[in-house]
Amino acid sequence: MTPEELHADAVVIDGLIISKWSRDVFEAMHRGGLTAANCTCAVWEGTNETLANIAQWKRWFAEHADLITQVHSVADIRRAKAEGRVGIVLGWQNTYAIETDLDLLRVFRDLGVRVMQLTYNTQNLVGSGCWETEDRGLSDYGRDVVDLMGELGIVVDLSHVGERTAADAIAHSEVPVCFTHAVPKGLKETPRNKSDDLIKACVDRGGFLGFATYGPFLPWGDDSTVENYVEALEYGLELVGEDALGLGTDFTEGYGPEFFSWLRRDKGTGRQLSTGFPGRPRNPKGFDGMADYPNLTAAMLARGWPEDRVRKVMGGNWLNCLSRVWGDAGAGAPT
Repeated sequence: MTPEELHADAVVIDGLIISKWSRDVFEAMHRGGLTAANCTCAVWEGTNETLANIAQWKRWFAEHADLITQVHSVADIRRAKAEGRVGIVLGWQNTYAIETDLDLLRVFRDLGVRVMQLTYNTQNLVGSGCWETEDRGLSDYGRDVVDLMGELGIVVDLSHVGERTAADAIAHSEVPVCFTHAVPKGLKETPRNKSDDLIKACVDRGGFLGFATYGPFLPWGDDSTVENYVEALEYGLELVGEDALGLGTDFTEGYGPEFFSWLRRDKGTGRQLSTGFPGRPRNPKGFDGMADYPNLTAAMLARGWPEDRVRKVMGGNWLNCLSRVWGDAGAGAPT
């Protein structure tokens, strides 16, 4: 089977994308052979703003039904693959959108929000983020949030969460939790990357690592290539094994400096949280956007990866992880 044939046949799932959504972006997803992705619809937004964002997504699902379809289940991902459309999983990078009302988790789950990151970089009512000066761990309210998310089948994401808060969530959760878009600190020491021990603790309890592509998180920085990314994925394989690793690109296509300034300020308007790359960070050369997923499949094969490993990391492992958290019947390794 050629790289092109394998890519077309495989299930391809991205653990997180936060692009400037448009038909051009949806077409790039389609050209890249993407089966499904966790697509951010809230970061610093509160309840009303998040509802407006979801309403916009509902319009997009109607207006671009030839390209995208909403995902509520693993069965929906399989349907998207069969229909040649891209499955969109609505996700959050912060739990601020429920504000102080736990019952809103039920409402947003029913609207299709199936992945929620506990904190985004700084402190909220649930716990601390990775850029907070002091990580005080998961709050009692945060434990209630994690419990209800598990009950409702919402993926607990720890990618931007502080080390202690993330460790608390891993230990407390009754269901597997995930890093949807992270890089091990063993590859590069930054506040945003996660310690190898924390990642292993997550996976030891059934969790998952979606590997991010941002150049600033990788040892090669702005000089990273798609081949370097495959090399970094091999570090992840050594760390968590062949069945608990997938993609979590964090692609940000279409956004300019103003958006990144908003992302990198506390609550969107406060202190600057990180410096060094004022605009859009560079992704690996050859893997700089959603039309480039076939280049990653080809690079994996060129490095000598067996076909079954390529299928697992490109999306099969994510499919199985989502099945465990969402409780879908009939999920398994893709054929």
